[in-house]
Amino acid sequence: MNKKVNQKVLSLIEYYNLLNIDLLINNSPINRFDNNKKLSNSLGKSQQLEELKKMIGSIKNCELKNSANKMVFSDGNINSKIMFIGEGPGAQEDQEGLPFVGRAGKLLDKMLESINLNRKKVYISNVVNYRPPKNRRPTDQEIERYYPFLKLHIEIINPKILVLLGSTALNAIIGNEKVISKARGKWIKKQIGNCHPYIIASFHPAFLMRQPDQKKLAWIDLKLIREKMKQLNF
Repeated sequence: MNKKVNQKVLSLIEYYNLLNIDLLINNSPINRFDNNKKLSNSLGKSQQLEELKKMIGSIKNCELKNSANKMVFSDGNINSKIMFIGEGPGAQEDQEGLPFVGRAGKLLDKMLESINLNRKKVYISNVVNYRPPKNRRPTDQEIERYYPFLKLHIEIINPKILVLLGSTALNAIIGNEKVISKARGKWIKKQIGNCHPYIIASFHPAFLMRQPDQKKLAWIDLKLIREKMKQLNF
């Protein structure tokens, strides 16, 4: 078994262990999973998010968690129909425990305001919930490890529109090592668990700070989001 496949297996085992699902190895053709121990749909959305937060906090042997100050889980309206996903926390986010509160966050706030949105109207999270050391990009192994939690996070929020900010978020959700400059500005319909959002990718605000000339393309993406919101009547 190669290292990449082995990492996926370990990630799945860890995921099911955190969900308290017993992987039973026996001859029975049914009931291989103890469904009573899954994250219950009977819980309210707030309760489900708290349970998910506990799962992420229970991760062991994780460089991201061990080097970070705080978990950065989410911000915004849990009942929002639009969800934004970034890459991971930076230094300021690591201190405050909230996503997009640094300089890139201030730019994101302005981007939201340009289409009549704000943090009380949207929901924001990241691919990984702990700051990578020295603000490096999360490794493929770290993205794989956190993806089950991200998937569950999306399912709980159940957005109508999912906005992927940057290449890390794009490839975590869509895969296939897509290039953000080519993938941005196009609507993708993809099932994520029980969720069927309209997905669009755009540049990460941190990238736009380094490449301000690309803001004109980001504005095109924002207008597409605004138009889709009108189509979906919210």
